[in-house]
Amino acid sequence: MYKVRITAMRIACYRDLMEEYENPMEHACDMKEGQVFVADGWKKPEGFCDSAWNSISPFVMTLAYGGEGIYEGWMKNKRSAMISCNDGFRPVSFLLEAIE
Repeated sequence: MYKVRITAMRIACYRDLMEEYENPMEHACDMKEGQVFVADGWKKPEGFCDSAWNSISPFVMTLAYGGEGIYEGWMKNKRSAMISCNDGFRPVSFLLEAIE
């Protein structure tokens, strides 16, 4: 089984949607661009967002167990994936990479 490096590549923020639809929140997301986590198989890395983990964990598991070419090979590195969390107001794009 491989470990999977998870890098927060980009964080979007849709203020117009937040102002119109979201209840005010003081503390919604702790991710920072460039932040790196390492998943050991199916185990969520400590400090990783639960909601984001729910979005990316199937892809982490696929890569951890040797899967490659996710989504019919759209990634240059076949042992990687670019997956975002399901937050419609401030989605985070994560680069997932299987590592030795």
